[in-house]
Amino acid sequence: MKLPVIKHLTSFIEENDQDYVLETIETLEALTEVPSLKDEELDVIGELISNMYGAIEVDKMIKDGAPKKEALNNFMKRVLGSIDK
Repeated sequence: MKLPVIKHLTSFIEENDQDYVLETIETLEALTEVPSLKDEELDVIGELISNMYGAIEVDKMIKDGAPKKEALNNFMKRVLGSIDK
């Protein structure tokens, strides 16, 4: 997950609507079923999906009252904490 990408996507959600990101996730998930995709291509699609889900989580924290910077930092701490375990 890339914090700058999540931050940008979070801004996109704030300016537009979460539905755009959810529909994009569905589209990307459908693309992963293409049998001719290479592992590297699947990795890129997976990274995009992860970043989009991350932005949705951050957006939820913001809607629950957390300041944007705090929501982003807490999300990344949670992600890094789960990687360390």
